[in-house]
Amino acid sequence: MKNILVPIGASKNAKNTLQYAIDFAQVMQADVYVFRSFSLAPKAGAIINVDSIVAREQVANVKEVVDQVDTKNVSVKIISAKGGVVDSIDAINKELGIDLIIVGQRPNDLQESYFLGRTPGSIVKKTDIPVLVIPEGYAYKPITKILTAIKSGVVSKKGSLVPLQKIIKTFNTEMHLLQVKTKAFSAEDSEINVELKALASSYSSSENATLFQGVLEHLNTHNPDVICVFRRKRGFFKKLWEQNTIKKVDFESRVPLLVLKGAE
Repeated sequence: MKNILVPIGASKNAKNTLQYAIDFAQVMQADVYVFRSFSLAPKAGAIINVDSIVAREQVANVKEVVDQVDTKNVSVKIISAKGGVVDSIDAINKELGIDLIIVGQRPNDLQESYFLGRTPGSIVKKTDIPVLVIPEGYAYKPITKILTAIKSGVVSKKGSLVPLQKIIKTFNTEMHLLQVKTKAFSAEDSEINVELKALASSYSSSENATLFQGVLEHLNTHNPDVICVFRRKRGFFKKLWEQNTIKKVDFESRVPLLVLKGAE
């Protein structure tokens, strides 16, 4: 894991998210790229070179956040890009090769009833890069326990497990694999990917209406530092990611949430 991208906006939680990313990167021996995108509405009589002016302002705003954190000798670089967040991330990924995106949970103006805001939600939904979502005010601590929740044991996307493998190896993490069997559970779902199975320190299964209910049922038992889930084209999470925002009634995590892509 070499390059970590941290998109930040004007959220009061931006400093906390960046500090978590730096603390995490220090252990993973990775570089951090702090990123903010900007877009301009067309306007008659626009100032010449307005793009460069706004870009400088964005960099200055991001630098203010960077100056408030302890960089701990981690390489922290600032990127400003014109355009939408997702398109900008795709361009950055092509140039640098991003291994992980670390993003805050939601902006200041989003209601408390929402778990995930529009920008982090769109990043999770529309990019193939692994995403680690950090709850508001969450302080970094070593990742000693992970709860990985799945419905299907199939993992067909090449390289999907790499972030999980690297975290487990670096932190010597214990991973509990929870398989939640819903009404749509099939015989194919019961066949757990060999590499995923090899990562698990322990395994259990439960029958629940949704994956979220299964996670809630086992959360206190395992007390994880990170919850890991897979984004797929079918099932509960397909419905969950249909909107860029996610309400707490549908899913909530008080610890960082690692989202991996499970299938093409």
